[in-house]
Amino acid sequence: MNFVKRAWLNLRFKKGRTALLILVTSAIMLFVLAGLLIKSAATTATQQAKDSVGATLTLSANREAAFKKMRSSTSTTSGKPTMPKLTTSPVKLSTAKKIAALSGVSSYSATVSTSANAKGFDAIETSSSSSGFGGKMPGGSTSSGDITVSGVTSTASNSNFSNDTYTITSGRGLKASDADTKNVVIETNLAKSNSLKVGSTIKLKATTGSKSTYTLKVVGIYKAKSSATASMGPGQSDPANTVFTGTTFANTLKGSKYAGTADSVTFNVSTPSKVASVKAQAKKLINTSKYSINSDDASYQMVKASMKSVTGFANKIVWLVVIAGTIILALIVILMIRERRYEIGVLLSLGESRMKIIAQFFVELLVVLVIGVGVAGVGGKFVGDKLAQQIVSTQTTTTSTTNQMGGMPGGSGNAQGGAPSGQMGNRANAMATQKQKQTKLSTQVTPQAILLLIAVGLVIIFIAILVGAGGILRLQPKKVLIG
Repeated sequence: MNFVKRAWLNLRFKKGRTALLILVTSAIMLFVLAGLLIKSAATTATQQAKDSVGATLTLSANREAAFKKMRSSTSTTSGKPTMPKLTTSPVKLSTAKKIAALSGVSSYSATVSTSANAKGFDAIETSSSSSGFGGKMPGGSTSSGDITVSGVTSTASNSNFSNDTYTITSGRGLKASDADTKNVVIETNLAKSNSLKVGSTIKLKATTGSKSTYTLKVVGIYKAKSSATASMGPGQSDPANTVFTGTTFANTLKGSKYAGTADSVTFNVSTPSKVASVKAQAKKLINTSKYSINSDDASYQMVKASMKSVTGFANKIVWLVVIAGTIILALIVILMIRERRYEIGVLLSLGESRMKIIAQFFVELLVVLVIGVGVAGVGGKFVGDKLAQQIVSTQTTTTSTTNQMGGMPGGSGNAQGGAPSGQMGNRANAMATQKQKQTKLSTQVTPQAILLLIAVGLVIIFIAILVGAGGILRLQPKKVLIG
């Protein structure tokens, strides 16, 4: 009788054993497929993180070199050391454009910070219960205005707007085309206090140089999620007094010598994994004694590390299930052989070769494997999504705890390389953790995954058959039949 036909008949008449084999094989294939899907989803998520999380390079004055120069130039007058002023060099936009032209840099944005005094309208005054003073401390610097002016390439490129800390509620934000205009975006509380709206004009008086007065047109009104900040103290202007203008006007307020410059320039790197090479190329275009360029790919690295852990866990699932499945199926095959000794002895006495008997067992398990793969294909996505959700949740909790420890005093929360590991470090860690929490693994059952699952299943049943084949090869028909 054909061994394939014998295998089919055996599966049909031994329904209990067949059901057990299908149940065990389906469970094995289900978890193997879940592991393969999680691994594939983690790889895809890592690739997507390169675009969604991003990485940046920030070009700014080299304060460390400036401090070093200041200390070396300290002189002594009348026996007392005279401390010179800290002198830093603003970033030239011409240099920034050269860096922006490098391969891998997708866009850039410049930032200019200064202050001015309100003319014809009132700035928001904040009273402090601890000091009893308002917006300015007595004896404070008279060169500091009551309006904080933030010159930007566009509001969309500003981190406060891109992170939804600030949102435009009326009008529009600033665009690159507003660079040389006197358009301004103001905060909603400042607008309400002075009955300002889109289309209104405000006047700002410079605090340095000729102290000229300029008229600006309100093109947009933004709202901050929080109207106060924990770091705001006596002598600091209320956050609602922050207005956004183009970089050209902000430099005009600072003085003519600042034309064509910026306090800092941020470059968006399209491929975060190549941020180091882009940084190395950028360093060749700048004077490192005056400027420093720092990378920030913390968010990408956190997602990458998290997905690496997920991939490692998925690999462990696959290997553990494969090993355990092989052992379980091998034991089942051995028990099947012991149970079917008489059947095997009769077949051998009728002249059936041992290889065909082994092939019969292989066909039986192959039919069971096909059914198990079908069951796994139906339930693999559900199991994979549940496991992936649990794994990512665990990884996010672990990373969040690490970040909180890193942001504590003495921790390494410095994302920019030049900012203190205090509030800025905590803010960077919070932003990175928030982006990581948004990372989700979505498993998809693809034809490639099913083919790989079938290949893994064939290896499992092949090894199981080889382990159990020893019992068949050692059987002697005469002893079996006499017994």
